[in-house]
Amino acid sequence: MVSVTSALVQLLRLDLESARFTVTTLTELWGAEADAALHRNERVPALRALAARRRDSDPEASATLATLFVLGLPVTHDDLVAALPNLGDDGAVELGMVDVVGAEARPLIDLRPYSFVDSHGAGSWWIASDLGELVLGRPLGEEHVLGVGGASTTLSGLMMQTPVGRVLDLGTGCGIQAMHAARHATHVVATDISARALELAALNAELNSIHNIEFRLGSLFEPVRGERFDQIVSNPPFVITPRVDGVPAYEYRDGGMEGDALVEAVLRGAAAHLTPGGVAQLLGNWEYRVGQDAFRRVGGWIDGTGLDAWIIERDTQDPAQYAETWIRDGGTKSGTPDFDRLYNAWLDDFEARRVTAVGFGYITLRMPLAGDPSLRRLERMHGALGTNESGLGVHLASVLAAHDWQKVRDDEELALSHVAAAPDVTEERHYWPGDEDPTAMLLRQGSGFGRTVRMDTALSALVGASDGDLTIGAVIAAIAQLLEVDVAELLAELMPRIRSLIDDGFLIPVDESE
Repeated sequence: MVSVTSALVQLLRLDLESARFTVTTLTELWGAEADAALHRNERVPALRALAARRRDSDPEASATLATLFVLGLPVTHDDLVAALPNLGDDGAVELGMVDVVGAEARPLIDLRPYSFVDSHGAGSWWIASDLGELVLGRPLGEEHVLGVGGASTTLSGLMMQTPVGRVLDLGTGCGIQAMHAARHATHVVATDISARALELAALNAELNSIHNIEFRLGSLFEPVRGERFDQIVSNPPFVITPRVDGVPAYEYRDGGMEGDALVEAVLRGAAAHLTPGGVAQLLGNWEYRVGQDAFRRVGGWIDGTGLDAWIIERDTQDPAQYAETWIRDGGTKSGTPDFDRLYNAWLDDFEARRVTAVGFGYITLRMPLAGDPSLRRLERMHGALGTNESGLGVHLASVLAAHDWQKVRDDEELALSHVAAAPDVTEERHYWPGDEDPTAMLLRQGSGFGRTVRMDTALSALVGASDGDLTIGAVIAAIAQLLEVDVAELLAELMPRIRSLIDDGFLIPVDESE
């Protein structure tokens, strides 16, 4: 049990700061190769590097803390006391961080530094979670509280960072999304079905001096019944798990529903908890079933909610791949009887619903400020995006605002408006050797989703001339004159493509009051 005692947590913070217990320090301790190995759940290279340092001198405080809380190995009682001079061994025991047995201290939690960059600049925290299977030497317990993983960083990168009043973090886990939201929100409500998760999340908030988060126990939207929020973020327990005896129901990933019903419940429930203009962002899985396209099913979940929706599928797995991924995630090793038993349970479950594949992706929902929904995008973007996912939140906010800007303008009004090519946009041309005219012209996006659009001569000329000085109509009129075509016909041809480029972030509205 983790005890969040403010005075003790402040002493722990002093010790971590004094030890320079940061991502940079740990990389310096054991090197980039060992750091990469740790991300693959292998600690031998880091141990060898620390052993080499120890031969030359007594261990630094950072090395002791890294050995204990990152690598999950015991240290001597004397080294613990030296590394935590303010908190001391008694304080570490009271906080539930270690178990001291004789001359040895053993870790009870995972505690490691975490660094990031968002629209507010660079930041760093310390994040506590439960010990993983590498340390435990066995599969995880069902009440395991996960630390910062790939899904966590994906969602935090997607999170829109526009200043808002109230944010709901649904299924907070170790609290990482709530902490990110606290940087741009006045107040954050973080919920979870796990009391253990809320304890660790509260410890993390206190340890990092974040005081605008309120923690509530309960499932899905139950703890916030009747309340509305300007933003909802959620890395929900969306993993599709067989509902049979003998299959672990991990609280951090299993919502207790059949198939992808948990994601459906969150999508349908969000509308009752968003303020006008409020946005919900989450990750999720959805099933492809025989004779059914997954996006047709997901679109049906949104029907009738009154919400704008933008859903991006990033990957799919066949049932066998999906089962293997999540059985290993729980710490069960391949080739063991338990692995084979669980594997059969997963495949039986998928066969019962005639599932052929499982999709994974990003979901953005929005309550319109007024009127009916104006946005319904369901896209598949498999493979690398060609850009860093950590900055997608800023891009999403920007293109949603641009969509709203162009949506309220008819073609005549849009023609009188000003746009400019986004600063990350480049043009690429391909020629057959010796030809003067290009065989292909491509418009490429350097950030955001890294999209590529094929262009013809007219569209290329329009994008090239869009610097915000002339109206769209004036640019098209000049192009029509150069190409010796009818202005009205060219305007009608280009306007839908211009709207699409605005929606995708290639062209950005220019404030005409400036």
